[in-house]
Amino acid sequence: MAPNPAPPKEPQDSPQGYVGLDAGDAERLARQRGWPTVRSLPPGAIITMEYRVGRLNFEVRDGVVARAWKG
Repeated sequence: MAPNPAPPKEPQDSPQGYVGLDAGDAERLARQRGWPTVRSLPPGAIITMEYRVGRLNFEVRDGVVARAWKG
């Protein structure tokens, strides 16, 4: 059986640093910092709860990041 590959390392910045930024600017910044997947969601969006290494989630209200979290 082949060994499981190691998951990719996540950038070491805090998701809270994106709160208050314009959503487009926050997404560009997250990608520059190495986040392979950035997901912007409206408030109350129905999403699955699986944790995905390397994904940064933004809850966006009126074009501004109101909440940010990993996975």
